[in-house]
Amino acid sequence: MTTMTSAAFDIDSVLEQLNIRDKNPGACTGTVWLKTSGETLDSYSPADGQKIASVIQGTVEDYEKIIVTAKAAFLQWRMMPAPKRGEIVRQMGDALRQYKEPLGKLVSYEMGKIYQEGLGEVQEMIDICDFAVGLSRQLYGLTMHSERPHHRMYEQWHPLGIVGVISAFNFPVAVWSWNAMLALVCGDVVLWKPSSKVPLCAVAVHQIMAEVLKKNNVPEGVLNLIVASSKQVGDNFLGDHRVPLISATGSTRMGKRVGKIVGERLGRSLLELGGNNAIIISQLADLNMALRAVLFGAVGTAGQRCTSTRRLIIHESVYDDFKNRLIKAYQSIRIGHPLHADTLVGPLIDKNAVHDFQKAIERVKKEGGTIVYGGETMEGKGYESGCYVKPCIAEVEKNLPIVCDETFAPLLYIMKYQTIEEAIALQNDVPQGLSSSIFSQNMLETEKFLSHEGSDCGIANVNIGTSGAEIGGAFGGEKETGGGRESGSDSWKFYMRRQTNTINYSTELPLAQGIKFDV
Repeated sequence: MTTMTSAAFDIDSVLEQLNIRDKNPGACTGTVWLKTSGETLDSYSPADGQKIASVIQGTVEDYEKIIVTAKAAFLQWRMMPAPKRGEIVRQMGDALRQYKEPLGKLVSYEMGKIYQEGLGEVQEMIDICDFAVGLSRQLYGLTMHSERPHHRMYEQWHPLGIVGVISAFNFPVAVWSWNAMLALVCGDVVLWKPSSKVPLCAVAVHQIMAEVLKKNNVPEGVLNLIVASSKQVGDNFLGDHRVPLISATGSTRMGKRVGKIVGERLGRSLLELGGNNAIIISQLADLNMALRAVLFGAVGTAGQRCTSTRRLIIHESVYDDFKNRLIKAYQSIRIGHPLHADTLVGPLIDKNAVHDFQKAIERVKKEGGTIVYGGETMEGKGYESGCYVKPCIAEVEKNLPIVCDETFAPLLYIMKYQTIEEAIALQNDVPQGLSSSIFSQNMLETEKFLSHEGSDCGIANVNIGTSGAEIGGAFGGEKETGGGRESGSDSWKFYMRRQTNTINYSTELPLAQGIKFDV
């Protein structure tokens, strides 16, 4: 199953700890693995091109069985008190702590992000479990004064039902947990369809979760998984009236399809889509601090985060200085196997991503931009998978057409500005609206950036980069990013239905607005 290359990183031991076999069923109802009979999906590591293991994918019949089981489980799960559901989620967090190292290593090896980022992703899962435990005692409603005497009016929140989660390859496990843990404490049940590029991470997570579910006698069907091709589980999933909420993370193109199909049945869709994130670097910025933030934001996860830094808008007075510092920093980046301790940038997810990266660089040149560093495909020993590239810096005049598109790779555009108003206009002049940042020690600039006339993104930061959001704040963006909000703050409300209640405790029946209707 593994080669000498992977053996050097003890991958066999990791797979054994996570109960990953050569061939794994691709569908689970939480405590029971189905005997799937779909097409075999082989998972290869972009780190070395080696096959890790296989998944026997689910079919339409498996999907139907899961939905029926989940629907029945919901009737029981919703009646368990929320703090009791929170206690089970707390145990899930403890289980993830126990498996943090092997799961983090699998995330790194199957997806390609460096080991520290793999560990960080599992830590996000742990953190959201902790957040959800507290939330389980705070699913609050409001009371309002009624205009009618001897009436009480209030609102409460009820579980939705089955929550469908479609996750992307770049965060194989964390984004699922953002949705699943909140949904669970809200009284919902979950069906996860992970990216076919990283199926083993999803299988491993459900192996871990199964231990907790069994120990607590949780009914079959509360946490469900299906690894399946879109031919088997695709538009039928999106159009299923039995799934009131679809939470989907991926490209804007994918999100538009999800939104259309779900919207046609008047269902809910929570969309986390593309980002085209910019950092404004003022002449009053701490350039050393800004450089560190740019470096992680632009090349971390090989530029495959939705919050990756893709544009630098630099004041003309510090442009040349910062550009030179940036190129020097890029020259020192260590590119290699994601499990090597000294690696800062691992591979892209596959050769198709490398091809898209190269195509984007050619477009930059055709549209008048200049490549000032990088862009090559890495070759030679250690790069045999063909998925490694040298992060690229492109100098452009404002927002070229290619700049307005998201290239999911380490391609960074740099441009000049003169006034803060011009910088904000450049920042906002793209279709996406996820994350944004300004580096400045001038309060007038930073407050303008955060004001109504400032950044139009869902996330706006001051003196930190565009990546690395904490789970306590609601995560998501505007415009073609989809408008969804996940994780912290009051994003739990999207996983529940609101109900307004009015109680008359008098012997009269006054009508609202003073209407008289006497018989």
